[in-house]
Amino acid sequence: MTSENDNTPPIATLTPSPFRRHFASGVQLVLGLFLIYSALTNDGTTLGLKLLLIAFGLLVMFNASRMYRATGTFLALTPDGLFDGNGKVLAAIDDIKKVDRGILAFKPSQGFLIVLNSRAKGGWAPGLWWRLGKQMGIGGVTSPAEGKYMAEQLQALLLERQNG
Repeated sequence: MTSENDNTPPIATLTPSPFRRHFASGVQLVLGLFLIYSALTNDGTTLGLKLLLIAFGLLVMFNASRMYRATGTFLALTPDGLFDGNGKVLAAIDDIKKVDRGILAFKPSQGFLIVLNSRAKGGWAPGLWWRLGKQMGIGGVTSPAEGKYMAEQLQALLLERQNG
């Protein structure tokens, strides 16, 4: 997660808010349980609809678990790019074209959008980041201030690269 050449600390980190992490996962868990409960207690529902509600409830509960695990780490911005807490490269600095924080950007809550130069393999850490084609969303259950700071620092790195 540090620069290849030395042990420089990250320029910015983005850590999920504990309250938002627990709240978002908890809401999804409750929704999943409610869907399953509704399927099992509503006698007027057809068997097909009951199975659909149970399947969807299990899927929502699975996503709640996945979100809770995914938000147990952080993101770090270094001069080399954007990394997750395990050191996995999410976007190399040379592959980042621009940062979009605009109102109309298709970005996560409290976050920003990164446009890449080349298509990358899709990926998703619910509540933290997603990547699809040339776009990558950063944010979700993260602090708005940390997200804004990381986006500003990333824009500064890109401007520095552009100017020389």
